[in-house]
Amino acid sequence: MTTRKPFHYAWVVLGVTFVCLLVSAATRATTSILIVPLEKEFAWSRTTISMAISLGILLYGLIGPFAAGFINRYGPRRVMATSAVLIGLGTLATVTMKHAWQLFALWGVLVGVGTGIIAIVLGATVVQRWFYIHRGLALGLLTASAATGQLVFLPFLAKLVVDHGWRSAVITMATLALLMAPLSLLLMRDRPADKGLLPLGQPEGVAVPTATVQNPFVAAVSALAEASRKKEFWILAGSFFICGASTNGLIGTHLVPACMDHGMPEVQAASLLAVMGVFDLVGTTGSGWLSDRFDNRLLLFSYYGLRGLSLLYLPYGFISEGHGLSIFAVFYGLDWIATVPPTVALARQAFGAEKTGLVFGWIMASHQIGAALAASVAGVIRTTEGSYDHAFILAGSLCLITAIGVLFAGRGNKTGLVPQPG
Repeated sequence: MTTRKPFHYAWVVLGVTFVCLLVSAATRATTSILIVPLEKEFAWSRTTISMAISLGILLYGLIGPFAAGFINRYGPRRVMATSAVLIGLGTLATVTMKHAWQLFALWGVLVGVGTGIIAIVLGATVVQRWFYIHRGLALGLLTASAATGQLVFLPFLAKLVVDHGWRSAVITMATLALLMAPLSLLLMRDRPADKGLLPLGQPEGVAVPTATVQNPFVAAVSALAEASRKKEFWILAGSFFICGASTNGLIGTHLVPACMDHGMPEVQAASLLAVMGVFDLVGTTGSGWLSDRFDNRLLLFSYYGLRGLSLLYLPYGFISEGHGLSIFAVFYGLDWIATVPPTVALARQAFGAEKTGLVFGWIMASHQIGAALAASVAGVIRTTEGSYDHAFILAGSLCLITAIGVLFAGRGNKTGLVPQPG
């Protein structure tokens, strides 16, 4: 007769983090359906709105390394609750906007900083603290929640915009963000020891590395100084720069307006992103499972290669008869951010478990710098050329180059695998 293993509180922590990442990402992604309504109401140019969005994306990334330091010092529970309030209030205040600088200050700065704290760096830290086994799977789920949150809410929010105006969508997301604060305080715990537990799957007597508690800014800068001495950091940061440019910056920001340029209604265009979100949930969760078992360099090679081919196909998908855009949504969605679990695994291999959160924070900062640049550049290309085609082709070409580059990460390890406990 087999004995059932007791339920571990790590799964509750994972669930709370999943929901918070979902709402945070959805809030940040709401801007993609606001571009055209803001253009019409305020007569702001596509370039101006794109620049404000890119500022938020940039701060979202740059706050990551410092967020990791704050999480190490003050714990995920308090940091998540505080950030949720910041996101909610910053989002809610945008309903009073009258000038472009207010869009930069509210959605660019406040929401950018708040969502930058409740982001993948938080997920990586939570997984490192609570899971001794199934780390890849857990991180895959959290990564998928962040990507899916960007996408699956959009059809509903687009419908609100069409029926009740853009402010209704903003108020909805602000309310959800504010509800994350009591959820975090009620159910979240900083470490397994807070519940009298060991990390999930950790054998008795095995010590789990813990991050040194120090000034968050000193910790972040020290981690960058140490990591920058290794080529693996530059390979992973460079690949994530292209990852951000080709996802959040380009597709996440501009696919809906690009579809509208080709005559597709806003709700239908947002639904296309939602389809991508569903397939990303499958692809990124699967990527986490695969990252525990296969060469992470080869996984990244496959993901960037598939993404590059999908983006090169996209301009033809817009003009093709039949299901061209649906085909793009499926293949692009499968690896929207499936790159995260193998990238975190390679970072843990190169820099050690106790520094994974801080180092990955800087890698994620590179991701968002690329995203911010792409959001701005794509807006300029659309303004000057009247089409996004060259932006899609450029991003696809860079993804194919990156697919080759990631093969050189961790060359000293025959498999590129992270040793799995047990």
